[in-house]
Amino acid sequence: MGGCIQGSTSCRSHHFSSKQSSFCSSSRLMLMIWLWQLLLKGASEHGAKRIRVHILTDGRDVLDGSSVTFVETLENDLAKLREKGVDARIASGGGRMYVTMDRYENDWQVVKRGWDAQVLGETPHKFPSALEAVKKLRDDPKANDQYLPPFVVLDESGKPVGPIVDGDAVVTFNFRADRMVMLAKALEYEDFDKFDRVRFPRIRYAGMLQYDGELKLPSHYLVAPPEIERTSGEYLARNGVRTYACSETVKFGHVTFFWNGNRSGYFNPNLERYEEIPSDTGIPFNVQPRMKAVEVAEKARDAILSGKFDQVRVNIPNADMVGHTGDLEATIVGCKAADEAVKIILDAIEQVGGIFVVTADHGNAEDMVKRDKSRKPIRDKDGNVQPLTSHTLNPVPIAIGGPGLAPGATFREDLPDAGLANVAATVINLHGFEAPHHYEPTLIQVSPVPF
Repeated sequence: MGGCIQGSTSCRSHHFSSKQSSFCSSSRLMLMIWLWQLLLKGASEHGAKRIRVHILTDGRDVLDGSSVTFVETLENDLAKLREKGVDARIASGGGRMYVTMDRYENDWQVVKRGWDAQVLGETPHKFPSALEAVKKLRDDPKANDQYLPPFVVLDESGKPVGPIVDGDAVVTFNFRADRMVMLAKALEYEDFDKFDRVRFPRIRYAGMLQYDGELKLPSHYLVAPPEIERTSGEYLARNGVRTYACSETVKFGHVTFFWNGNRSGYFNPNLERYEEIPSDTGIPFNVQPRMKAVEVAEKARDAILSGKFDQVRVNIPNADMVGHTGDLEATIVGCKAADEAVKIILDAIEQVGGIFVVTADHGNAEDMVKRDKSRKPIRDKDGNVQPLTSHTLNPVPIAIGGPGLAPGATFREDLPDAGLANVAATVINLHGFEAPHHYEPTLIQVSPVPF
């Protein structure tokens, strides 16, 4: 695939690699292992005699199937602590997309399944060990790490080894602030009403970070969150750029909260408008692969044609969210819906004489097959190609064009390592401003057009 600049003088393709994407597979797993090892070591050295770990398997930002290695490594670390007299065990688990890690309040039942396992110790699946749980649950041909059902580990007497109870100290360690906020609300809020918690344990709770600086949630945390300042959204608001942002629930934070440096709300409510299209709840993405792509595009089209905004930004999630299911046929349907949505937006830009920038933050749906080192598809024992459900490390395209693009605009040739970080300056330049000097440089240049 290639991006294309469409000016009056040139049209060519351009790729850039997401510098963040190179961190998407084994590096993430190794960093998580290193993190839990530090936490376990620190807790035991500071006098903890009873430790319980509630795990969530991934298969999304790391390869599907890595859960087995993950659990084996953790079990070995816990066994070493037991040799030192620390009662350390895995207490429960489940797949991240089915247990605990919902976001933007899209589906509270996901969080409830985690609550039932982690706090109440109640799930349909109970095992004597986490390793047996993961292996047995993955025996289902349709199973994957993302959607493993919740399970509880039982002791020798058949009771859950570690439900969260009054007096416990609880630390949630997770890189995804957006996916920890909902659990933090359930653990902290006295007047919580999103589902019946059955019991509300009185615990000492801290997050690895403060997951939401606006809500001050959680109120206690181990590491101060990074302050992300001077974002492009703030820069444009200060310079009077009227902005509209829209996506469906599962990606709404990506065009608002994340975009603004992990900040909720507006920089200038007189200049900005954010609109959320509710995502389907309780329905797998491969069952409704079109998602809300067209609805998002229609909102964007209306915003463009209204003349009330100078920038319209949207996220079309199909290739990511449906691609993660590993369902190729559904992903094709989802990508077609995304294409349909993009055309609606581009047609509107054409009508108003605007400029478009189309890109992605990582690969996903363009390659959905697990491959060996020689790039040949990996097959299971029955000869079936194994689906790839995690992000890919392929470069992603960027396309810039539209009737409003200056004649003579071309991609720069002196940025061989350009990536997502360069997009902010590019967009600011397209609005007619000079990007701040501390930004990564713009991707475009404008050469004089000869008569």
